[in-house]
Amino acid sequence: MAIVKPFKAIRPNETLASKVAALPYDVMNSEEARDMVKDNPYSFLHVDKAEVDLDSSIDIYDKKVYGKARENLDNMIKEGTFIQDEKPCLYVYRQIMDGRVQTGLVVCASIDDYMTDVIKKHEHTRAEKEQDRINHVDYCDANTGPIFLTYRDNEEISTSIKHWADNHKPVYDFTSDDGISHIVWVVDDEVTVNRLCFLFGEVDYLYIADGHHRAASAVKVGKKRREEKKDYDGKEEFNYFLSVIFADEDLYVMDYNRVVKDLNGNSTEEFFNKVKEKFNVEEHGIEGKQFSPCEKRTFGMFLDGKWYKLSAKDGIFDENDPVDRLDVSILQNNLLHPILGIEDPRKDKRIDFIGGIRGLNELERRCKEDMKIAFSMYATTIDDLMDIADAGRVMPPKSTWFEPKLRSGLFIHRLS
Repeated sequence: MAIVKPFKAIRPNETLASKVAALPYDVMNSEEARDMVKDNPYSFLHVDKAEVDLDSSIDIYDKKVYGKARENLDNMIKEGTFIQDEKPCLYVYRQIMDGRVQTGLVVCASIDDYMTDVIKKHEHTRAEKEQDRINHVDYCDANTGPIFLTYRDNEEISTSIKHWADNHKPVYDFTSDDGISHIVWVVDDEVTVNRLCFLFGEVDYLYIADGHHRAASAVKVGKKRREEKKDYDGKEEFNYFLSVIFADEDLYVMDYNRVVKDLNGNSTEEFFNKVKEKFNVEEHGIEGKQFSPCEKRTFGMFLDGKWYKLSAKDGIFDENDPVDRLDVSILQNNLLHPILGIEDPRKDKRIDFIGGIRGLNELERRCKEDMKIAFSMYATTIDDLMDIADAGRVMPPKSTWFEPKLRSGLFIHRLS
């Protein structure tokens, strides 16, 4: 059963929340982050990507970067950019994008639940990316970016959260530059807090939707603190990590599309002949008439200015295998690898991945500039994600793209 607890959030002064809130550190590079903070001294990127305040030649994994993150965080607290709640609370975080609403509960989740698979994963993590966030959390003595969790919808939980939001005034209500609304309520009533914690205690599993590296890093920092404090009793804040939990029915997964540099030495005719062995191929139209799949097992393909519809033939995947039947697996196992030579999409520089938020025009643009061929995907579903996590398996890389992105800086969880 899942353990969640309230905490004394360090959060923005109400007048500065819109300026503090920032996209997650891992959705932009350092150059882009420098541009984002240029006219905004309050941006949380000064903490999450502190290299923006150091010379551009610095290695982003240099210890000076983590030291600068702690310095910036301490200064922002000292100067009143952030305040801290006086007692442990929960927080309701609502986002509205294009009229679609997702409402989550901000909590601290248990590192023990992570280690015992009450919190389930669906991705492998990379050691260097883990170490980056381990250093960041350890230096800052805080979880600065929330882990995005989900659960199979529970009507009592959803009703309780909605009731609180409907009957209380939010502390933050702003729209970010990308048009997404962000609304936050503080749940400071002890009865309501205890009720929500109890209800989550009846939830069998939580699932990481996004933030596997942040979660793994938070857990490793917690374990490190336990080794340093031999008499820990499990109540210390380092035994928990910052999370936002959404019901699965609230979430929206977008397509995660692919572009490839070349045809791997094949002529266009050779390429099509090989593709037709595993897929039915139908020309969709001339340039400008795009194809976005509207059902599983279908793919769009853009090549030489034309869009094609690919449909997977029967027998090329195992319907009973939750990983093999994913569209991303079908494309990888039957086209990208055997025909285009993309053996390891994590490492191969001939392939790139484009989140659906950027649209199919971006696929066409890349094919005109630096790529040869593009594939539009049908989005992986939340049920797919949960089925794979339940089976103890992992998804292929770049399987899911969640929108909207949680903002960092709205909630900070101190570890001591």
